[in-house]
Amino acid sequence: MTATTLHEPAHREALWELEAAFDRGDLITLFGTCTVEYDGRAASSLGPGARLLVLKPDGSALVHTDEGRTPVNWQPPGCEHRAAVRDGGLRVRSVRTSPAETLDVRFSAVDQLAAYGVTGGRSVEVVGSEADLKERVLDDPELVEPGFEPLATERESDAGPIDVFGRDAEGRPVVVELKRRRVGPDAAGQLARYVNAVEREEPDGTEVRGVLLAPSITDRARELLADEGLEHVAAGPPDGDGDADSDGGGET
Repeated sequence: MTATTLHEPAHREALWELEAAFDRGDLITLFGTCTVEYDGRAASSLGPGARLLVLKPDGSALVHTDEGRTPVNWQPPGCEHRAAVRDGGLRVRSVRTSPAETLDVRFSAVDQLAAYGVTGGRSVEVVGSEADLKERVLDDPELVEPGFEPLATERESDAGPIDVFGRDAEGRPVVVELKRRRVGPDAAGQLARYVNAVEREEPDGTEVRGVLLAPSITDRARELLADEGLEHVAAGPPDGDGDADSDGGGET
């Protein structure tokens, strides 16, 4: 594993290293005095304080304080990390386009910056994975509902590959998103994007259904599914996680 560590770097020096690390696809940590602003589905702010910022190559970002295991602010995978030197400080932003959300971390002082070339962690074989859940659905389509007929897996759409695509007993298109563990509103939003993509492909007026198949979901995810007219089916390997609502960066 390759690594670069800077102690008390000047803001311009930190910026150069961040830009190089973004290009390499490194996992990055910054510790220092900063403020945090989130703007998106809600809005929040944190005044100056010593905090740890973690930027992952999958686009996720996490802001930690000295308490608890849960970040006080965060952005999900798929965001774009950006950095700049502005107004005498180092600004690091994590930007999500759909829905529009921005996490803005402004460092007045960076105590330490580290960038790691992390490899080898993506090929772990997990028992009870989403691939196993997909095979269960293909072997027993009634896990989704009676009369469901799976037609394709990893079906391409302009929103990304759909886990399972099929039709219900009445011939209506059904998009099925598979999750092996308890999930929050991000999964509901992902399913809604897939359904919207299929609606654009189908003739006008076609009803496209969406089903989130997961052992359990948070209350917030349930609300979003209801708002979008989507459904949840409890299936998959319960893992007892009991995670809290996984809403995005607006939590403080």
